[in-house]
Amino acid sequence: MAQKQSIFGRVAQLAKANINALLDGAEDPQKMLDQLIRDYTNNIAEAEDAVALTIGNLRLAEQDYNEDVTAVQDWGTKAVAASQRADQLREAGNTADADKFDNLAKIALQKQIGAETEVRQAEPLITSQRETVDKLKSGLAQMKDKLGDLKSRRDSLVARSKTAEAQQSVQGALNSINVLDPTSEISRFEDKVRREEAKAIGQAEVAASSLDAQFEDLEASSAQIEIEARLAALKTGSSAGAPQITPTPVTPAIEQA
Repeated sequence: MAQKQSIFGRVAQLAKANINALLDGAEDPQKMLDQLIRDYTNNIAEAEDAVALTIGNLRLAEQDYNEDVTAVQDWGTKAVAASQRADQLREAGNTADADKFDNLAKIALQKQIGAETEVRQAEPLITSQRETVDKLKSGLAQMKDKLGDLKSRRDSLVARSKTAEAQQSVQGALNSINVLDPTSEISRFEDKVRREEAKAIGQAEVAASSLDAQFEDLEASSAQIEIEARLAALKTGSSAGAPQITPTPVTPAIEQA
């Protein structure tokens, strides 16, 4: 029984183990979980053997008990038969044979008492063994459920671990992009283009201002030429250089009486 308790103790310890805590110190969590499942499965197999042995011992004890119960009945029947035969012989006057059958009845009763003692002693032991077997069967079923739960948690934790690794890889790539952000190069190129565009606009404005100045100079030259021409005409007494302006007569307004 100590061996069975040791087996169930190891299984219980595994069942109560904090898997996440065990994984914290593991270099490879998936290998750690796989090993844990193998150990748990092996311990369950040992527990199944222990339960099977306990059940086998119980069945043997039940067989012995049933045989003792049957022996009680059989020896009781033989004692009755021997006693009745002794009474018949005694009534017939055969005292010697009657005493012989009475002695057989006593032997049968002695055997019956011995079988009854065996039955009484076996009953509490068998009851206890049955309770133990029921508990072991229940515990074994729970252990198998725990194994299924452990496998499910293994799959979940492995999936979470792989997801975390993928997220870390993506985050690392994003961090690298942030360190060497290509958009900053584009921004600098955009600034350069804008400066070139601004320079072109400035050059266009400068060109336009120069052209306006040239036309202004041209107009000023024309006016100066006309002034020089009129001055020359005045000096020669000629009015050819002056433009002929015909005044427009003004008609006075007629007042109404």
